[in-house]
Amino acid sequence: MAAEPARGGVDLGGTKIEAVVVDARNEVLGTARRATPTEGGPADVADAIADGMREAAESAGLEVGSLRGVGVGSPGIIDEATGIVSSAGNLPGWDASFPLGATLASDLGVHVAVGNDVQVATEAEFHLGAGRSYDSLLGVFWGTGVGGGVILKGQPWLGRGGAGEIGHMVVKIDGALCTCGRRGCMEAYAGRAAMEARARRRVEKGRHTDLFHLMRERGRTRLTSAIWAHALERGDEVAIEIVEKAVAALGAGIASAVNLLDVPAVIIGGGLGVRFGEPMAARIAQAMQPHLFHADRPPDVHVAALGDLGGAIGAALLVSRAASKEYISA
Repeated sequence: MAAEPARGGVDLGGTKIEAVVVDARNEVLGTARRATPTEGGPADVADAIADGMREAAESAGLEVGSLRGVGVGSPGIIDEATGIVSSAGNLPGWDASFPLGATLASDLGVHVAVGNDVQVATEAEFHLGAGRSYDSLLGVFWGTGVGGGVILKGQPWLGRGGAGEIGHMVVKIDGALCTCGRRGCMEAYAGRAAMEARARRRVEKGRHTDLFHLMRERGRTRLTSAIWAHALERGDEVAIEIVEKAVAALGAGIASAVNLLDVPAVIIGGGLGVRFGEPMAARIAQAMQPHLFHADRPPDVHVAALGDLGGAIGAALLVSRAASKEYISA
Protein backbone atom coordinates (compact mmCIF):
# COMPACT_ATOMS: atom_id res chain seq x y z
CA MET A 1 0.00 0.00 0.00
CA ALA A 2 1.37 3.42 -0.94
CA ALA A 3 2.51 5.67 1.91
CA GLU A 4 0.26 8.56 2.83
CA PRO A 5 1.55 11.82 1.31
CA ALA A 6 3.40 14.23 3.56
CA ARG A 7 1.63 17.31 4.92
CA GLY A 8 2.79 20.88 5.37
CA GLY A 9 2.22 23.04 8.42
CA VAL A 10 2.85 26.73 9.06
CA ASP A 11 2.85 28.57 12.37
CA LEU A 12 2.25 32.25 11.60
CA GLY A 13 3.39 34.39 14.51
CA GLY A 14 3.92 38.05 15.19
CA THR A 15 7.71 37.74 14.87
CA LYS A 16 8.36 34.57 12.87
CA ILE A 17 6.89 32.15 10.34
CA GLU A 18 7.73 28.52 11.10
CA ALA A 19 7.07 25.96 8.34
CA VAL A 20 7.39 22.17 8.52
CA VAL A 21 6.75 19.11 6.41
CA VAL A 22 5.66 16.01 8.35
CA ASP A 23 5.01 12.41 7.40
CA ALA A 24 2.01 10.24 8.31
CA ARG A 25 3.44 9.68 11.81
CA ASN A 26 3.92 13.42 12.30
CA GLU A 27 7.70 13.06 12.14
CA VAL A 28 9.32 16.26 10.86
CA LEU A 29 10.95 15.82 7.45
CA GLY A 30 11.90 19.41 6.72
CA THR A 31 11.70 22.88 8.26
CA ALA A 32 12.10 26.54 7.39
CA ARG A 33 11.92 29.73 9.42
CA ARG A 34 11.72 33.34 8.35
CA ALA A 35 10.81 36.65 9.93
CA THR A 36 7.22 37.81 9.75
CA PRO A 37 6.97 40.99 7.65
CA THR A 38 6.69 44.13 9.74
CA GLU A 39 5.43 46.31 6.87
CA GLY A 40 2.93 45.97 4.07
CA GLY A 41 -0.25 43.98 4.57
CA PRO A 42 -1.85 40.52 4.44
CA ALA A 43 -0.71 39.84 0.88
CA ASP A 44 2.91 40.39 1.90
CA VAL A 45 2.49 38.00 4.82
CA ALA A 46 0.92 35.42 2.48
CA ASP A 47 3.92 35.70 0.14
CA ALA A 48 6.29 35.09 3.05
CA ILE A 49 4.26 32.04 4.15
CA ALA A 50 4.35 30.58 0.64
CA ASP A 51 8.10 31.11 0.37
CA GLY A 52 8.65 29.48 3.76
CA MET A 53 6.50 26.49 2.83
CA ARG A 54 8.41 25.98 -0.42
CA GLU A 55 11.69 26.14 1.48
CA ALA A 56 10.48 23.57 4.03
CA ALA A 57 9.36 21.22 1.26
CA GLU A 58 12.72 21.61 -0.48
CA SER A 59 14.55 20.77 2.76
CA ALA A 60 12.43 17.59 2.93
CA GLY A 61 13.38 16.71 -0.66
CA LEU A 62 9.82 17.24 -1.89
CA GLU A 63 7.82 19.52 -4.16
CA VAL A 64 5.03 21.51 -2.51
CA GLY A 65 2.60 20.14 -5.09
CA SER A 66 3.20 16.59 -3.86
CA LEU A 67 1.88 17.37 -0.36
CA ARG A 68 -1.52 16.14 0.78
CA GLY A 69 -2.21 19.71 1.86
CA VAL A 70 -0.92 22.58 3.95
CA GLY A 71 -2.33 23.76 7.27
CA VAL A 72 -1.78 27.28 8.55
CA GLY A 73 -2.19 28.37 12.15
CA SER A 74 -2.91 32.09 12.09
CA PRO A 75 -3.73 34.70 14.71
CA GLY A 76 -7.03 36.52 14.40
CA ILE A 77 -10.61 35.41 13.91
CA ILE A 78 -10.69 32.39 11.61
CA ASP A 79 -13.47 31.13 9.37
CA GLU A 80 -12.28 27.55 8.84
CA ALA A 81 -14.88 26.92 6.14
CA THR A 82 -13.55 29.69 3.91
CA GLY A 83 -9.98 30.21 5.12
CA ILE A 84 -10.68 33.90 5.71
CA VAL A 85 -8.70 35.55 8.51
CA SER A 86 -9.95 38.74 10.17
CA SER A 87 -8.59 41.17 12.74
CA ALA A 88 -5.10 39.69 13.10
CA GLY A 89 -3.89 42.66 15.10
CA ASN A 90 -0.31 41.46 15.65
CA LEU A 91 0.32 41.32 11.87
CA PRO A 92 0.97 44.35 9.62
CA GLY A 93 -2.10 46.04 8.16
CA TRP A 94 -4.41 43.14 9.02
CA ASP A 95 -7.36 45.03 10.48
CA ALA A 96 -9.99 43.72 8.07
CA SER A 97 -10.57 40.30 6.44
CA PHE A 98 -8.27 38.52 3.99
CA PRO A 99 -8.77 35.20 2.12
CA LEU A 100 -5.55 33.60 3.36
CA GLY A 101 -6.53 30.03 2.51
CA ALA A 102 -7.57 30.75 -1.06
CA THR A 103 -4.55 33.00 -1.67
CA LEU A 104 -2.09 30.35 -0.51
CA ALA A 105 -3.90 27.53 -2.32
CA SER A 106 -3.61 29.46 -5.57
CA ASP A 107 0.07 30.21 -4.98
CA LEU A 108 1.14 26.75 -3.77
CA GLY A 109 -1.19 24.60 -5.89
CA VAL A 110 -2.42 22.45 -2.98
CA HIS A 111 -5.38 22.44 -0.60
CA VAL A 112 -4.83 24.85 2.31
CA ALA A 113 -6.67 24.64 5.64
CA VAL A 114 -6.54 27.57 8.05
CA GLY A 115 -7.11 27.50 11.80
CA ASN A 116 -6.36 29.62 14.83
CA ASP A 117 -2.65 29.45 15.62
CA VAL A 118 -3.01 28.71 19.31
CA GLN A 119 -5.89 26.29 18.86
CA VAL A 120 -3.90 24.11 16.47
CA ALA A 121 -0.85 24.26 18.75
CA THR A 122 -3.08 23.20 21.63
CA GLU A 123 -4.35 20.27 19.55
CA ALA A 124 -0.76 19.22 18.84
CA GLU A 125 -0.01 19.17 22.57
CA PHE A 126 -3.23 17.23 23.19
CA HIS A 127 -2.45 14.55 20.61
CA LEU A 128 1.35 14.42 20.70
CA GLY A 129 2.71 16.43 23.62
CA ALA A 130 2.12 17.44 27.23
CA GLY A 131 -1.66 16.99 27.09
CA ARG A 132 -1.80 13.37 25.96
CA SER A 133 -3.06 12.04 29.31
CA TYR A 134 -6.05 14.43 29.56
CA ASP A 135 -9.42 14.42 27.83
CA SER A 136 -9.91 18.19 28.26
CA LEU A 137 -7.44 21.04 28.62
CA LEU A 138 -6.71 24.73 28.17
CA GLY A 139 -3.70 25.82 26.11
CA VAL A 140 -2.20 29.23 26.91
CA PHE A 141 0.49 30.44 24.51
CA TRP A 142 2.53 33.34 25.84
CA GLY A 143 4.41 35.17 23.10
CA THR A 144 3.96 38.39 21.10
CA GLY A 145 0.39 38.25 22.37
CA VAL A 146 -1.39 35.77 24.62
CA GLY A 147 -3.60 33.21 22.91
CA GLY A 148 -5.66 30.29 24.10
CA GLY A 149 -6.97 27.00 22.79
CA VAL A 150 -9.58 24.68 24.29
CA ILE A 151 -10.07 20.92 24.06
CA LEU A 152 -13.30 19.54 25.59
CA LYS A 153 -13.86 15.80 25.84
CA GLY A 154 -11.30 15.13 23.16
CA GLN A 155 -12.59 17.68 20.65
CA PRO A 156 -11.40 21.23 19.89
CA TRP A 157 -13.89 23.94 20.84
CA LEU A 158 -13.93 26.63 18.15
CA GLY A 159 -17.03 28.60 19.04
CA ARG A 160 -18.00 30.77 16.09
CA GLY A 161 -14.37 31.10 15.00
CA GLY A 162 -13.09 33.30 17.82
CA ALA A 163 -12.97 30.90 20.78
CA GLY A 164 -9.89 30.81 22.98
CA GLU A 165 -9.05 34.52 22.99
CA ILE A 166 -7.87 34.31 26.58
CA GLY A 167 -5.49 37.22 26.06
CA HIS A 168 -8.51 39.51 25.82
CA MET A 169 -10.08 38.48 29.08
CA VAL A 170 -10.23 41.60 31.23
CA VAL A 171 -7.99 41.40 34.28
CA LYS A 172 -8.34 45.07 35.27
CA ILE A 173 -11.35 47.34 34.65
CA ASP A 174 -10.26 50.47 32.74
CA GLY A 175 -6.71 49.14 32.81
CA ALA A 176 -3.87 49.37 30.30
CA LEU A 177 -4.72 49.95 26.63
CA CYS A 178 -4.45 46.76 24.58
CA THR A 179 -3.53 46.50 20.89
CA CYS A 180 -7.13 45.36 20.28
CA GLY A 181 -8.28 48.87 21.28
CA ARG A 182 -9.87 47.81 24.56
CA ARG A 183 -8.59 48.30 28.08
CA GLY A 184 -7.52 45.94 30.82
CA CYS A 185 -6.91 42.83 28.68
CA MET A 186 -4.47 40.23 29.99
CA GLU A 187 -2.44 40.70 26.79
CA ALA A 188 -1.95 44.39 27.62
CA TYR A 189 0.14 43.25 30.60
CA ALA A 190 1.56 39.89 29.50
CA GLY A 191 1.98 40.04 25.71
CA ARG A 192 5.61 40.43 24.66
CA ALA A 193 4.75 43.48 22.53
CA ALA A 194 3.08 45.16 25.51
CA MET A 195 6.00 44.19 27.76
CA GLU A 196 8.45 45.80 25.33
CA ALA A 197 6.37 48.98 25.16
CA ARG A 198 6.35 49.08 28.97
CA ALA A 199 10.14 48.66 29.04
CA ARG A 200 10.58 51.55 26.59
CA ARG A 201 8.44 53.79 28.76
CA ARG A 202 10.61 52.91 31.77
CA VAL A 203 13.71 53.94 29.79
CA GLU A 204 12.06 57.22 28.74
CA LYS A 205 11.53 57.95 32.43
CA GLY A 206 15.23 57.42 33.16
CA ARG A 207 15.25 53.81 34.36
CA HIS A 208 18.26 51.67 33.51
CA THR A 209 17.82 48.29 31.84
CA ASP A 210 20.04 45.96 29.83
CA LEU A 211 17.11 44.83 27.68
CA PHE A 212 17.79 47.10 24.72
CA HIS A 213 21.56 46.71 24.99
CA LEU A 214 21.02 42.94 24.69
CA MET A 215 18.71 43.53 21.74
CA ARG A 216 21.30 45.57 19.84
CA GLU A 217 24.11 43.20 20.82
CA ARG A 218 22.21 40.31 19.23
CA GLY A 219 21.24 42.28 16.12
CA ARG A 220 17.54 42.16 16.93
CA THR A 221 14.88 44.81 16.37
CA ARG A 222 12.52 43.48 19.05
CA LEU A 223 12.84 42.12 22.56
CA THR A 224 12.73 38.40 21.88
CA SER A 225 12.00 35.67 24.42
CA ALA A 226 15.72 34.92 24.68
CA ILE A 227 16.50 38.56 25.48
CA TRP A 228 13.92 38.62 28.28
CA ALA A 229 15.38 35.37 29.66
CA HIS A 230 18.95 36.73 29.59
CA ALA A 231 17.86 39.95 31.29
CA LEU A 232 16.20 37.98 34.08
CA GLU A 233 19.35 35.88 34.49
CA ARG A 234 21.31 39.12 34.95
CA GLY A 235 18.90 40.33 37.62
CA ASP A 236 17.72 43.27 35.51
CA GLU A 237 15.28 45.17 37.76
CA VAL A 238 13.10 46.51 34.94
CA ALA A 239 12.79 43.07 33.35
CA ILE A 240 11.94 41.50 36.71
CA GLU A 241 9.23 44.10 37.42
CA ILE A 242 7.61 43.71 34.00
CA VAL A 243 7.69 39.91 34.07
CA GLU A 244 6.21 39.87 37.58
CA LYS A 245 3.33 42.05 36.37
CA ALA A 246 2.86 39.73 33.40
CA VAL A 247 2.77 36.64 35.63
CA ALA A 248 0.19 38.28 37.90
CA ALA A 249 -2.03 39.02 34.89
CA LEU A 250 -1.59 35.50 33.53
CA GLY A 251 -2.51 34.04 36.90
CA ALA A 252 -5.73 36.05 37.13
CA GLY A 253 -6.78 35.45 33.52
CA ILE A 254 -5.99 31.73 33.37
CA ALA A 255 -7.66 31.09 36.73
CA SER A 256 -10.80 32.86 35.49
CA ALA A 257 -10.89 30.62 32.41
CA VAL A 258 -10.41 27.55 34.61
CA ASN A 259 -13.26 28.72 36.85
CA LEU A 260 -15.50 28.71 33.77
CA LEU A 261 -14.36 25.46 32.14
CA ASP A 262 -13.04 23.42 35.10
CA VAL A 263 -10.52 21.63 32.89
CA PRO A 264 -8.00 19.31 34.58
CA ALA A 265 -4.92 20.72 32.84
CA VAL A 266 -3.36 23.91 31.52
CA ILE A 267 -0.53 23.78 28.96
CA ILE A 268 1.76 26.83 28.86
CA GLY A 269 3.41 27.36 25.46
CA GLY A 270 4.50 30.18 23.18
CA GLY A 271 7.89 31.81 22.84
CA LEU A 272 8.04 33.14 26.40
CA GLY A 273 6.29 30.16 27.95
CA VAL A 274 8.67 27.62 26.41
CA ARG A 275 11.76 29.76 26.95
CA PHE A 276 11.05 30.33 30.66
CA GLY A 277 10.06 26.68 31.13
CA GLU A 278 8.93 24.79 34.22
CA PRO A 279 10.06 27.33 36.86
CA MET A 280 7.88 30.03 35.29
CA ALA A 281 4.98 27.59 34.83
CA ALA A 282 5.17 26.93 38.56
CA ARG A 283 5.08 30.68 39.23
CA ILE A 284 2.02 31.05 36.99
CA ALA A 285 0.32 28.18 38.84
CA GLN A 286 1.06 29.95 42.11
CA ALA A 287 -0.32 33.24 40.72
CA MET A 288 -3.51 31.41 39.71
CA GLN A 289 -4.13 30.02 43.18
CA PRO A 290 -5.74 33.11 44.86
CA HIS A 291 -8.20 33.44 41.97
CA LEU A 292 -9.35 29.82 41.67
CA PHE A 293 -12.87 29.14 42.91
CA HIS A 294 -11.92 25.52 43.68
CA ALA A 295 -8.51 26.34 45.10
CA ASP A 296 -8.30 22.92 46.77
CA ARG A 297 -8.17 21.16 43.38
CA PRO A 298 -6.18 23.33 40.96
CA PRO A 299 -5.51 22.07 37.45
CA ASP A 300 -2.18 20.53 36.52
CA VAL A 301 0.06 23.10 34.79
CA HIS A 302 2.63 21.88 32.25
CA VAL A 303 5.00 23.47 29.74
CA ALA A 304 4.29 22.62 26.09
CA ALA A 305 6.40 19.60 25.17
CA LEU A 306 6.71 20.14 21.41
CA GLY A 307 8.75 23.34 21.66
CA ASP A 308 9.11 25.83 18.83
CA LEU A 309 7.73 23.45 16.19
CA GLY A 310 4.52 22.65 18.07
CA GLY A 311 2.42 25.27 16.30
CA ALA A 312 3.57 24.19 12.84
CA ILE A 313 3.05 20.50 13.64
CA GLY A 314 -0.42 21.36 14.91
CA ALA A 315 -1.13 23.21 11.68
CA ALA A 316 -0.14 20.09 9.74
CA LEU A 317 -2.65 18.11 11.83
CA LEU A 318 -5.23 20.62 10.63
CA VAL A 319 -5.03 19.10 7.15
CA SER A 320 -6.43 15.83 8.49
CA ARG A 321 -8.97 17.55 10.73
CA ALA A 322 -10.26 19.67 7.87
CA ALA A 323 -10.84 16.51 5.86
CA SER A 324 -12.73 14.76 8.66
CA LYS A 325 -14.47 17.89 10.06
CA GLU A 326 -13.93 16.63 13.61
CA TYR A 327 -14.47 19.71 15.73
CA ILE A 328 -17.07 21.39 17.91
CA SER A 329 -18.39 24.77 16.83
CA ALA A 330 -21.14 27.03 17.99
